[in-house]
Amino acid sequence: MKELVFHRQLLPSVERYAGHETIVDGEYRSTHGQHADRVFRLAHSLRHELGVRRGDRFAVMTLNGHQYLEQYHAAFLGAGTINPLNLRLAPAELEYILFDSGAKVVFVDAWFANTIDQVRKAAGVDHVVLVGDGDAPHDIRYEDLVAAGSAIVPDEPEEDDPVVLMYTGGTTGLPKGVLLHQRAEMLNLYHAMMQWHFSESDVYLHQTPMFHAASMGGVLAIPTTGAVSTFIPLFNPEQVLDVIERDRVTTTVMVPTMIGMVLGHPNFAPERLATLRTLTYGASPMPVALLERLLALSPDLELFQGYGMTESSALLTSLGPAEHRAGGALLRSAGRSLRGITVTIQDEQGAVLPPGETGEVCARGGMFMREYWNKPEATDEVFRGGWYHTGDAGYLDEQGYLFLVDRVKDMIVTGGENVYSVEVENAIATFPGVAQVAVIGIPSEQWGEAVHAIVIPQEGVTLDEAAIIEHTRQAIAGYKVPKSVEFRSDPLPLSGAMKVLKRDLRQPYWEGHDRHVG
Repeated sequence: MKELVFHRQLLPSVERYAGHETIVDGEYRSTHGQHADRVFRLAHSLRHELGVRRGDRFAVMTLNGHQYLEQYHAAFLGAGTINPLNLRLAPAELEYILFDSGAKVVFVDAWFANTIDQVRKAAGVDHVVLVGDGDAPHDIRYEDLVAAGSAIVPDEPEEDDPVVLMYTGGTTGLPKGVLLHQRAEMLNLYHAMMQWHFSESDVYLHQTPMFHAASMGGVLAIPTTGAVSTFIPLFNPEQVLDVIERDRVTTTVMVPTMIGMVLGHPNFAPERLATLRTLTYGASPMPVALLERLLALSPDLELFQGYGMTESSALLTSLGPAEHRAGGALLRSAGRSLRGITVTIQDEQGAVLPPGETGEVCARGGMFMREYWNKPEATDEVFRGGWYHTGDAGYLDEQGYLFLVDRVKDMIVTGGENVYSVEVENAIATFPGVAQVAVIGIPSEQWGEAVHAIVIPQEGVTLDEAAIIEHTRQAIAGYKVPKSVEFRSDPLPLSGAMKVLKRDLRQPYWEGHDRHVG
């Protein structure tokens, strides 16, 4: 008797809330029943019009919108395995991913149709479906595809059927396809619903890119609770504020960079977030100074932090509103493991370390990926010893709270001492006038690596290198203090998931040197 398939979540919700509005996407509106009708028709057409069978992959490269949600739900109802594509991928990367995944069908919008058209032949793509309006290369329009289908509920998949093939960033080589099955995604949904208490009164704003694992809670949990989904196509601070006010948004997910950009926008005012009851952040470290400012501006806002990765269907740990209100050291924590998940800290030999000792964060649970697609050796390596090895460095305290100190690859080794860039960034972020900061290691004949800070000042502010270094010295040990500070006017380079690309920042400094910059 199976339970961990999406049919058991979505279909009861559709029956219960069939006449309730569920989609608000600009001028487009739809009820739960209308949304389900379109999803069923899409699933039918994928099979009967385009030849996509259960287990086959189809790719999506579009901005956020209700059609993206329909494509996810068709996949989760067994119409195929969805392959969401990072919007910032170069043509060569797209060609590799499409060929590697074997996707024969690609959904695109006018923004990305020409890019897909450049690579479709080499990648082996048979059908390109154009989502939305526009004059761009395609074989069939999305609305015609939906209209051609019959509103038949697909047969239930099995719990171990694949449903998502999501490629990781590929900063240390070719991207790896993370293959997730129904069971993993449904367990992640259960974990989320035990921690986040959504209801039919909620309005959720999709603003993180829908190709990213951070969006999966909104993709799966919101429709199954009868809540409303609203969208912005691509993150824009002014548009976020406008949509929150217009659609009376109650809950959303943001990465810290996005939060900083919203709070720093000239038109920001706390009252513009008046309807927001819950804000979840994650996907990259949260500067403590930014978190404290958010808490001061919106003291009634319930804050959650979620920590995880694509390979775990998103979530491993969470820090909830009570811990945020307690403040203090807990504000630096990523929270405790969700129920059913075990988190340990291990050394390089795989020995479990005691509380307080820093090592690699490792985890076990039922919501992990099945494999890296076509990469059995990489799969075996990341699951060595029966644990998933995250690549993050951190420690657990006596109460089981996880404290992340850095990505292992971002750790700086200077004069034989380990320096975690996040700790230095937190110290610099408290200096008045700092808008953004990233800390990297650069070559040093004396130290091997030297701590180097790249700082973006707030608009109209002039900062002084010596003052920042002295400020930092008051907060952290001398060997962690940056040896140099570089000021830039342009924003830091960001990935499609709004994470700072430290690899790109390191690259110019390490050309001709032997440090791996990935």
